[in-house]
Amino acid sequence: MNLVKLLRTGAPFAPAALAVCALLLPAAGEAASTPPPAPALTASAAGRFVDLALACVHREYPNKIAHSLEGDADVHPPRELTPAFYGCFDWHSAVHAHWLLVRAAQLFPEEPFALTARAAVAESLTEAHVAAEVAYLGAPGRSSFERPYGIAWLLMLAAELRRSSEPEDARLATILAPLESLAAEHLRNWLPRLRYPTRSGEHSQTAFAFALVWQWAAVVGDVGMEHLLAVKAREFYLGDRDCALRYEPSGEDFLSPCLAEADFMRRVLPAELFAKWLSLFLPVIPHRHRRDPWLLPGVVTDRSDGRLGHLDGLNLSRAWMLEGIASGLPPRDPRIPVLRAAADEHRAIALPAVTGEHYAGSHWLGTFALFLSSGADTTRAR
Repeated sequence: MNLVKLLRTGAPFAPAALAVCALLLPAAGEAASTPPPAPALTASAAGRFVDLALACVHREYPNKIAHSLEGDADVHPPRELTPAFYGCFDWHSAVHAHWLLVRAAQLFPEEPFALTARAAVAESLTEAHVAAEVAYLGAPGRSSFERPYGIAWLLMLAAELRRSSEPEDARLATILAPLESLAAEHLRNWLPRLRYPTRSGEHSQTAFAFALVWQWAAVVGDVGMEHLLAVKAREFYLGDRDCALRYEPSGEDFLSPCLAEADFMRRVLPAELFAKWLSLFLPVIPHRHRRDPWLLPGVVTDRSDGRLGHLDGLNLSRAWMLEGIASGLPPRDPRIPVLRAAADEHRAIALPAVTGEHYAGSHWLGTFALFLSSGADTTRAR
Protein backbone atom coordinates (compact mmCIF):
# COMPACT_ATOMS: atom_id res chain seq x y z
CA MET A 1 0.00 0.00 0.00
CA ASN A 2 1.46 3.39 -0.91
CA LEU A 3 0.92 6.76 0.67
CA VAL A 4 -1.53 7.93 -1.97
CA LYS A 5 -3.93 5.16 -0.88
CA LEU A 6 -3.47 6.16 2.74
CA LEU A 7 -4.21 9.78 1.87
CA ARG A 8 -7.59 8.64 0.58
CA THR A 9 -8.57 6.64 3.65
CA GLY A 10 -9.90 9.62 5.55
CA ALA A 11 -7.76 8.91 8.62
CA PRO A 12 -7.08 11.93 10.87
CA PHE A 13 -4.21 14.22 9.92
CA ALA A 14 -2.34 16.92 11.75
CA PRO A 15 -3.30 20.31 10.23
CA ALA A 16 0.14 20.93 8.76
CA ALA A 17 0.22 17.54 7.08
CA LEU A 18 -3.30 18.04 5.75
CA ALA A 19 -2.25 21.30 4.11
CA VAL A 20 0.67 19.60 2.45
CA CYS A 21 -1.56 16.79 1.22
CA ALA A 22 -3.83 19.29 -0.47
CA LEU A 23 -0.84 20.71 -2.29
CA LEU A 24 0.66 17.36 -3.22
CA LEU A 25 -2.21 15.59 -4.97
CA PRO A 26 -0.68 13.34 -7.64
CA ALA A 27 -1.44 13.60 -11.30
CA ALA A 28 -3.09 10.66 -13.01
CA GLY A 29 -0.91 8.10 -14.73
CA GLU A 30 2.33 9.06 -13.04
CA ALA A 31 5.09 6.47 -12.61
CA ALA A 32 8.52 6.39 -11.07
CA SER A 33 11.45 6.82 -13.42
CA THR A 34 13.47 3.78 -14.43
CA PRO A 35 16.48 3.48 -12.11
CA PRO A 36 19.82 4.06 -13.80
CA PRO A 37 22.17 1.11 -14.18
CA ALA A 38 24.51 0.78 -11.22
CA PRO A 39 28.18 1.44 -11.95
CA ALA A 40 29.83 -1.81 -12.91
CA LEU A 41 31.09 -3.70 -9.88
CA THR A 42 34.15 -5.74 -10.74
CA ALA A 43 34.91 -9.13 -9.25
CA SER A 44 38.15 -7.68 -7.93
CA ALA A 45 36.35 -4.94 -6.00
CA ALA A 46 33.75 -7.38 -4.68
CA GLY A 47 36.53 -9.71 -3.58
CA ARG A 48 38.18 -6.87 -1.69
CA PHE A 49 34.96 -6.21 0.23
CA VAL A 50 34.51 -9.93 0.87
CA ASP A 51 37.99 -10.09 2.37
CA LEU A 52 37.05 -7.34 4.83
CA ALA A 53 33.97 -9.28 5.93
CA LEU A 54 35.81 -12.59 6.19
CA ALA A 55 38.41 -10.93 8.38
CA CYS A 56 35.77 -10.04 10.96
CA VAL A 57 32.70 -12.31 10.93
CA HIS A 58 34.36 -14.85 13.22
CA ARG A 59 36.72 -12.46 14.97
CA GLU A 60 35.40 -12.10 18.49
CA TYR A 61 37.64 -9.35 19.84
CA PRO A 62 37.75 -6.39 20.08
CA ASN A 63 34.03 -6.33 20.79
CA LYS A 64 31.49 -3.75 21.84
CA ILE A 65 28.36 -5.48 23.12
CA ALA A 66 25.04 -3.74 23.80
CA HIS A 67 24.15 -6.17 26.55
CA SER A 68 22.05 -5.59 29.66
CA LEU A 69 22.78 -7.68 32.74
CA GLU A 70 20.07 -8.92 35.08
CA GLY A 71 22.56 -10.87 37.17
CA ASP A 72 25.77 -12.89 37.18
CA ALA A 73 24.16 -15.53 34.98
CA ASP A 74 24.09 -13.04 32.11
CA VAL A 75 27.87 -12.67 32.03
CA HIS A 76 29.15 -14.52 28.96
CA PRO A 77 31.57 -13.81 26.10
CA PRO A 78 30.06 -12.58 22.83
CA ARG A 79 30.37 -15.98 21.09
CA GLU A 80 28.03 -17.46 23.71
CA LEU A 81 25.59 -14.55 23.92
CA THR A 82 24.97 -14.29 20.18
CA PRO A 83 26.75 -17.21 18.50
CA ALA A 84 25.68 -16.41 14.94
CA PHE A 85 26.61 -12.72 15.04
CA TYR A 86 29.41 -12.22 17.54
CA GLY A 87 32.19 -10.91 15.29
CA CYS A 88 32.92 -7.63 13.52
CA PHE A 89 33.13 -5.61 16.77
CA ASP A 90 29.35 -5.36 17.28
CA TRP A 91 26.17 -7.28 16.50
CA HIS A 92 24.83 -5.10 13.72
CA SER A 93 28.16 -5.04 11.88
CA ALA A 94 28.33 -8.83 12.09
CA VAL A 95 24.83 -9.06 10.66
CA HIS A 96 25.47 -6.83 7.69
CA ALA A 97 28.87 -8.41 7.05
CA HIS A 98 26.96 -11.65 6.50
CA TRP A 99 24.66 -9.77 4.13
CA LEU A 100 27.78 -8.64 2.23
CA LEU A 101 29.03 -12.22 1.92
CA VAL A 102 25.68 -13.51 0.68
CA ARG A 103 25.24 -10.74 -1.87
CA ALA A 104 28.79 -10.89 -3.21
CA ALA A 105 28.55 -14.67 -3.66
CA GLN A 106 25.29 -14.25 -5.55
CA LEU A 107 26.75 -11.60 -7.83
CA PHE A 108 29.93 -13.54 -8.60
CA PRO A 109 29.11 -17.22 -8.05
CA GLU A 110 32.04 -18.47 -10.14
CA GLU A 111 34.70 -16.46 -8.32
CA PRO A 112 36.87 -18.34 -5.79
CA PHE A 113 35.73 -16.01 -3.00
CA ALA A 114 32.10 -17.10 -3.45
CA LEU A 115 32.77 -20.56 -2.05
CA THR A 116 34.65 -19.14 0.92
CA ALA A 117 31.94 -16.56 1.56
CA ARG A 118 29.18 -19.18 1.50
CA ALA A 119 31.14 -21.43 3.86
CA ALA A 120 31.56 -18.59 6.35
CA VAL A 121 27.83 -17.82 6.30
CA ALA A 122 26.95 -21.49 6.72
CA GLU A 123 29.33 -21.72 9.67
CA SER A 124 27.42 -18.91 11.38
CA LEU A 125 23.85 -19.77 10.46
CA THR A 126 23.36 -23.16 12.06
CA GLU A 127 20.09 -24.18 13.68
CA ALA A 128 21.72 -24.14 17.11
CA HIS A 129 23.24 -20.70 16.61
CA VAL A 130 20.02 -19.18 15.32
CA ALA A 131 18.04 -20.77 18.17
CA ALA A 132 20.42 -19.10 20.62
CA GLU A 133 19.97 -15.78 18.83
CA VAL A 134 16.19 -16.17 19.07
CA ALA A 135 16.45 -16.92 22.78
CA TYR A 136 18.66 -13.87 23.28
CA LEU A 137 16.50 -11.47 21.28
CA GLY A 138 13.32 -12.82 22.82
CA ALA A 139 14.47 -12.59 26.43
CA PRO A 140 12.68 -10.14 28.75
CA GLY A 141 13.97 -6.60 28.43
CA ARG A 142 15.40 -7.04 24.93
CA SER A 143 12.54 -5.76 22.79
CA SER A 144 14.64 -2.71 21.93
CA PHE A 145 17.87 -4.62 21.23
CA GLU A 146 19.54 -3.27 18.09
CA ARG A 147 16.38 -1.39 17.19
CA PRO A 148 16.08 -0.10 14.56
CA TYR A 149 19.45 -0.30 12.76
CA GLY A 150 20.61 -3.84 13.52
CA ILE A 151 17.11 -5.27 13.21
CA ALA A 152 16.69 -3.64 9.80
CA TRP A 153 19.96 -5.17 8.59
CA LEU A 154 18.89 -8.57 9.92
CA LEU A 155 15.81 -8.34 7.73
CA MET A 156 17.97 -7.32 4.77
CA LEU A 157 20.10 -10.44 5.29
CA ALA A 158 16.95 -12.54 5.34
CA ALA A 159 15.70 -10.85 2.17
CA GLU A 160 19.00 -11.47 0.38
CA LEU A 161 18.86 -15.16 1.22
CA ARG A 162 15.20 -15.41 0.26
CA ARG A 163 15.56 -13.96 -3.22
CA SER A 164 18.57 -16.08 -4.13
CA SER A 165 18.20 -18.95 -6.56
CA GLU A 166 20.91 -20.96 -4.78
CA PRO A 167 19.57 -24.02 -2.89
CA GLU A 168 22.07 -23.40 -0.08
CA ASP A 169 20.74 -19.88 0.39
CA ALA A 170 17.20 -21.22 0.54
CA ARG A 171 18.30 -23.65 3.26
CA LEU A 172 19.94 -20.86 5.25
CA ALA A 173 16.88 -18.65 4.81
CA THR A 174 14.78 -21.39 6.40
CA ILE A 175 17.20 -21.66 9.30
CA LEU A 176 17.22 -17.88 9.79
CA ALA A 177 13.42 -17.58 9.53
CA PRO A 178 12.64 -17.80 13.29
CA LEU A 179 15.01 -14.90 14.03
CA GLU A 180 13.67 -12.97 11.03
CA SER A 181 10.12 -13.48 12.31
CA LEU A 182 10.98 -12.32 15.82
CA ALA A 183 12.82 -9.24 14.54
CA ALA A 184 9.84 -8.26 12.39
CA GLU A 185 7.52 -8.83 15.35
CA HIS A 186 9.59 -6.44 17.47
CA LEU A 187 9.19 -3.78 14.79
CA ARG A 188 5.46 -4.38 14.45
CA ASN A 189 5.02 -3.94 18.18
CA TRP A 190 7.17 -0.81 18.24
CA LEU A 191 5.96 1.16 15.22
CA PRO A 192 2.39 1.88 16.39
CA ARG A 193 3.78 3.20 19.70
CA LEU A 194 6.54 5.30 18.13
CA ARG A 195 5.29 8.88 18.46
CA TYR A 196 8.26 10.77 16.99
CA PRO A 197 10.96 10.03 14.40
CA THR A 198 14.64 9.97 15.28
CA ARG A 199 16.57 12.30 13.02
CA SER A 200 20.13 11.49 14.03
CA GLY A 201 22.99 10.67 11.69
CA GLU A 202 23.79 7.41 13.44
CA HIS A 203 22.24 4.05 14.35
CA SER A 204 19.06 5.37 15.95
CA GLN A 205 17.83 7.13 12.79
CA THR A 206 14.39 5.92 11.80
CA ALA A 207 14.29 6.93 8.11
CA PHE A 208 17.27 4.79 7.13
CA ALA A 209 15.95 1.75 8.97
CA PHE A 210 12.49 2.26 7.48
CA ALA A 211 14.02 2.21 3.98
CA LEU A 212 15.73 -1.14 4.62
CA VAL A 213 12.64 -2.66 6.20
CA TRP A 214 10.53 -1.43 3.28
CA GLN A 215 12.87 -3.29 0.96
CA TRP A 216 12.55 -6.48 3.03
CA ALA A 217 8.76 -6.15 3.06
CA ALA A 218 8.74 -5.90 -0.73
CA VAL A 219 10.78 -9.10 -1.04
CA VAL A 220 8.63 -11.15 1.34
CA GLY A 221 5.32 -9.55 0.34
CA ASP A 222 4.56 -8.22 3.83
CA VAL A 223 1.79 -5.73 3.01
CA GLY A 224 1.10 -5.20 6.70
CA MET A 225 4.63 -3.95 7.34
CA GLU A 226 4.43 -1.71 4.28
CA HIS A 227 1.21 -0.25 5.68
CA LEU A 228 2.81 0.44 9.06
CA LEU A 229 5.76 2.17 7.39
CA ALA A 230 3.50 4.17 5.09
CA VAL A 231 1.54 5.37 8.11
CA LYS A 232 4.78 6.53 9.72
CA ALA A 233 5.84 8.20 6.47
CA ARG A 234 2.66 10.23 6.62
CA GLU A 235 2.88 10.99 10.35
CA PHE A 236 6.59 11.75 10.54
CA TYR A 237 7.71 13.10 7.21
CA LEU A 238 4.97 14.18 4.83
CA GLY A 239 4.72 17.66 6.33
CA ASP A 240 8.46 18.27 6.61
CA ARG A 241 9.89 21.31 4.86
CA ASP A 242 13.28 22.93 4.22
CA CYS A 243 15.48 20.27 5.80
CA ALA A 244 18.65 21.91 7.10
CA LEU A 245 21.14 20.14 4.85
CA ARG A 246 23.48 23.08 5.45
CA TYR A 247 23.94 21.84 9.04
CA GLU A 248 25.17 18.42 7.95
CA PRO A 249 27.23 16.53 8.74
CA SER A 250 27.48 16.39 12.49
CA GLY A 251 30.84 15.30 13.85
CA GLU A 252 30.37 11.52 13.72
CA ASP A 253 27.55 10.94 11.23
CA PHE A 254 27.48 7.98 8.89
CA LEU A 255 23.97 8.75 7.65
CA SER A 256 22.46 11.97 6.38
CA PRO A 257 19.23 12.84 8.23
CA CYS A 258 17.94 14.88 5.28
CA LEU A 259 18.95 12.58 2.42
CA ALA A 260 17.88 9.42 4.25
CA GLU A 261 14.42 10.85 4.81
CA ALA A 262 14.11 11.74 1.13
CA ASP A 263 15.45 8.32 0.15
CA PHE A 264 12.73 6.70 2.24
CA MET A 265 9.94 8.94 0.97
CA ARG A 266 10.74 8.27 -2.68
CA ARG A 267 9.95 4.61 -2.01
CA VAL A 268 6.51 5.45 -0.67
CA LEU A 269 5.42 8.26 -3.00
CA PRO A 270 4.77 8.07 -6.74
CA ALA A 271 7.18 10.12 -8.85
CA GLU A 272 5.16 13.29 -9.39
CA LEU A 273 4.08 13.48 -5.80
CA PHE A 274 7.61 12.80 -4.61
CA ALA A 275 8.98 15.56 -6.88
CA LYS A 276 6.61 18.09 -5.32
CA TRP A 277 7.34 16.93 -1.80
CA LEU A 278 11.10 17.10 -2.48
CA SER A 279 10.79 20.69 -3.68
CA LEU A 280 9.39 21.63 -0.29
CA PHE A 281 11.67 19.38 1.74
CA LEU A 282 15.00 20.08 0.02
CA PRO A 283 14.65 23.32 -1.94
CA VAL A 284 18.44 23.63 -1.76
CA ILE A 285 18.87 21.05 -4.55
CA PRO A 286 19.76 23.08 -7.67
CA HIS A 287 17.86 22.65 -10.91
CA ARG A 288 21.06 22.97 -12.93
CA HIS A 289 24.79 22.47 -12.46
CA ARG A 290 26.62 25.36 -10.87
CA ARG A 291 30.16 26.08 -9.84
CA ASP A 292 29.55 26.60 -6.14
CA PRO A 293 28.97 23.22 -4.47
CA TRP A 294 25.64 22.59 -2.79
CA LEU A 295 26.74 19.41 -0.98
CA LEU A 296 30.34 18.78 0.03
CA PRO A 297 31.58 15.29 0.98
CA GLY A 298 32.53 14.74 4.60
CA VAL A 299 36.20 15.03 5.53
CA VAL A 300 37.78 12.32 7.68
CA THR A 301 40.65 13.52 9.86
CA ASP A 302 41.61 10.24 11.57
CA ARG A 303 40.55 6.82 10.25
CA SER A 304 42.03 5.04 13.24
CA ASP A 305 39.29 6.65 15.34
CA GLY A 306 36.15 4.62 14.75
CA ARG A 307 33.81 7.47 15.53
CA LEU A 308 35.55 10.04 13.32
CA GLY A 309 35.81 7.40 10.61
CA HIS A 310 32.02 7.30 10.44
CA LEU A 311 32.27 10.06 7.86
CA ASP A 312 33.62 7.60 5.29
CA GLY A 313 30.34 5.75 5.71
CA LEU A 314 28.47 9.02 5.35
CA ASN A 315 30.02 9.61 1.94
CA LEU A 316 29.10 6.07 0.85
CA SER A 317 25.52 6.25 2.08
CA ARG A 318 25.04 9.73 0.68
CA ALA A 319 26.12 8.45 -2.72
CA TRP A 320 23.49 5.69 -2.86
CA MET A 321 20.82 7.94 -1.34
CA LEU A 322 21.46 10.66 -3.92
CA GLU A 323 21.14 8.05 -6.66
CA GLY A 324 17.97 6.72 -5.05
CA ILE A 325 16.42 10.17 -4.80
CA ALA A 326 17.21 10.78 -8.47
CA SER A 327 15.61 7.47 -9.43
CA GLY A 328 12.41 8.42 -7.62
CA LEU A 329 11.85 11.56 -9.71
CA PRO A 330 10.01 11.81 -13.03
CA PRO A 331 12.37 11.13 -15.96
CA ARG A 332 12.70 14.75 -17.10
CA ASP A 333 13.15 16.35 -13.70
CA PRO A 334 16.10 18.80 -14.00
CA ARG A 335 17.45 17.81 -10.58
CA ILE A 336 18.35 14.30 -11.71
CA PRO A 337 21.75 15.13 -13.29
CA VAL A 338 22.60 17.39 -10.34
CA LEU A 339 21.86 14.61 -7.86
CA ARG A 340 23.82 12.04 -9.86
CA ALA A 341 26.81 14.36 -10.16
CA ALA A 342 26.85 14.78 -6.38
CA ALA A 343 26.59 11.01 -5.98
CA ASP A 344 29.55 10.52 -8.32
CA GLU A 345 31.62 13.01 -6.31
CA HIS A 346 30.88 11.24 -3.04
CA ARG A 347 31.53 7.80 -4.56
CA ALA A 348 34.89 8.88 -5.97
CA ILE A 349 36.05 10.03 -2.55
CA ALA A 350 34.51 7.24 -0.50
CA LEU A 351 35.35 3.97 -2.26
CA PRO A 352 39.17 4.33 -2.15
CA ALA A 353 38.89 4.85 1.62
CA VAL A 354 37.45 1.35 2.12
CA THR A 355 40.56 -0.58 3.10
CA GLY A 356 41.70 -2.97 5.79
CA GLU A 357 44.18 -0.52 7.28
CA HIS A 358 42.16 0.21 10.41
CA TYR A 359 39.75 -2.30 11.95
CA ALA A 360 37.73 0.65 13.24
CA GLY A 361 36.45 1.10 9.69
CA SER A 362 37.17 -2.19 7.95
CA HIS A 363 34.70 -4.15 10.11
CA TRP A 364 31.74 -2.31 8.56
CA LEU A 365 32.60 -0.07 5.60
CA GLY A 366 32.75 -2.97 3.15
CA THR A 367 29.01 -3.42 3.54
CA PHE A 368 28.30 0.19 2.67
CA ALA A 369 30.70 0.00 -0.26
CA LEU A 370 29.02 -3.11 -1.66
CA PHE A 371 25.54 -1.71 -1.08
CA LEU A 372 26.50 1.33 -3.15
CA SER A 373 28.54 -0.31 -5.88
CA SER A 374 26.28 -3.31 -6.45
CA GLY A 375 23.05 -1.33 -6.76
CA ALA A 376 21.58 -3.19 -3.78
CA ASP A 377 18.58 -0.90 -3.46
CA THR A 378 15.81 -2.34 -5.62
CA THR A 379 12.61 -0.84 -4.21
CA ARG A 380 10.49 1.80 -5.89
CA ALA A 381 7.10 3.33 -5.16
CA ARG A 382 4.22 1.06 -6.11
